[in-house]
Amino acid sequence: MYLSSEKKQELFKNHGRLKSATDTGSPESQIALFSHRIKHLTEHLKSNKKDHSSRLGLLKLVGKRRSLLDYLHKNDIERYRSIIAELGIRK
Repeated sequence: MYLSSEKKQELFKNHGRLKSATDTGSPESQIALFSHRIKHLTEHLKSNKKDHSSRLGLLKLVGKRRSLLDYLHKNDIERYRSIIAELGIRK
């Protein structure tokens, strides 16, 4: 699999709110995980242009990440700005 448990723990440790490997539920850690998966699927779709089921999954992931970003923007603007800057996500 493209995403091992060690890589997930590293993502959670680097981007989670509590900066621990077990912080899996915070919006920041979920956004980081979705961003990693989105980058992976984008690279996959560059070489497999007719894979429409993966394209649908990519669009669903982008929507989930957008809703989490909207939640952060509504509740804590500073956390929103920091995660945008860390991951380099466009607004």
